[in-house]
Amino acid sequence: MNAKTEIYKEKLRHLGKTLRYSLYVIFHPFDGFWDLIHEKRGSIGAATIIFIMMLLTQVWTWTYSAFPFYFPQWEYFNLFMRVLPSAVLFFIWCIANWSLTTLMDGKGRLSHIYMASAYALTPFILIRIPLIFLTYILSYDEYTYYAVFANLSIVWCVILFIAAMMMIHDYTIGKALFSSFLTIVAMMIIIFLIIMFFSLITQSFGYFVALYKEATFRLY
Repeated sequence: MNAKTEIYKEKLRHLGKTLRYSLYVIFHPFDGFWDLIHEKRGSIGAATIIFIMMLLTQVWTWTYSAFPFYFPQWEYFNLFMRVLPSAVLFFIWCIANWSLTTLMDGKGRLSHIYMASAYALTPFILIRIPLIFLTYILSYDEYTYYAVFANLSIVWCVILFIAAMMMIHDYTIGKALFSSFLTIVAMMIIIFLIIMFFSLITQSFGYFVALYKEATFRLY
């Protein structure tokens, strides 16, 4: 029992250590992402926590921001449909990037891309959560300050994504930018194919339902 407890505590300590490492990564992206993968200073568990926290930060921004800064029409607001696109786009990014970089001599595996991409989302969490509280202090005339920090969180994440692609795939900045651009194009193609697939499924289902109703009407 004690051995199992020690193993569990050690896993928790390792998770906490790899989670705190995200603070180093965002300020030292090149060394941080290199060590994240090659020195195994990151973990899938910590990456998953960061990813979930990113989704929760979006939810908290929508639900707890003060009225002048965010006021959705609650009768049309679907929380699940708001969160789902972010989650889907993140996983499509990982799959599309892995598919393309495999053909472009990229060194990173799918797990590396997932982990580095999740760690790159850290500034979004660290900036956006305090901004929720800031909405209760600032007036709407001071919205510019809110917008500056909100945009900073996005720009910072984009810079970290590029640095991550450079380090995990051993790319130059030009090749990292090019592969990221191709990844976005591939994401659009994948999304288009997914939409087409579900559209065909829906139409086929509708056709068989109509056929069943017609047959039932004629027989009975």
